Amino acid sequence: MSSLFLAYQDFKYLLNRGYRKKYALEFVANHYKLSLKERHFLARCVFSDNAIAERKRKLLSKEELKDRVLGVDGFNVLITLESLLEGKAVLCEDGLLRDLKYQRGYKLSPGTLKTLNMLANTLASLELKEVVFLYDAPVSKSGEVAKLTRKALNEHGVVGEVRLSQAPDYELKSFDVVATSDIGIIDKVPFVVDLPVIVGSILGIKPLRFFEVLTTEH
Repeated sequence: MSSLFLAYQDFKYLLNRGYRKKYALEFVANHYKLSLKERHFLARCVFSDNAIAERKRKLLSKEELKDRVLGVDGFNVLITLESLLEGKAVLCEDGLLRDLKYQRGYKLSPGTLKTLNMLANTLASLELKEVVFLYDAPVSKSGEVAKLTRKALNEHGVVGEVRLSQAPDYELKSFDVVATSDIGIIDKVPFVVDLPVIVGSILGIKPLRFFEVLTTEH
């Protein structure tokens, strides 16, 4: 049995007994001498059983989105979808997809518009009432990404708007349904949707699953 799996078991035990995640992870990771990559994996993907149940209760399917207003955590969704396409995202314990790239900020690339078009094409098929993308204004190139997002939405006939925000997390918490994998937002809103997973399902891309990674990582 690998040290990562043993660390997971101990980490899970502590979380289920109410220990704060930061300190539980530090204790377990140091004990098993985990790498930064392994620590990041556990931090992103492991939760208490209560937290898992609550988030899965909030998670909507694509069939439940018709006529709803959807708030989109722009950079979170964009980075996660790109990670899925690169094979660097994992479906975590709480049923939400998260990237494992440990990426700081966002890196604009020639593939950005292509990814946004995949998103817009999927959004157009969901029959939403309105879509509101929020991007973190201080992030480098956020204005360019917002412009490309507007272009993609317009080309696919998606009703909505794209805004730069100084505090997107705060604004997103006012929506009933939000597309994000950020637990700080998820825990404060009534419902959540995993757009990258929906896009992936349409494209026939199956994400890595948590236990697959847990049992193959060394």
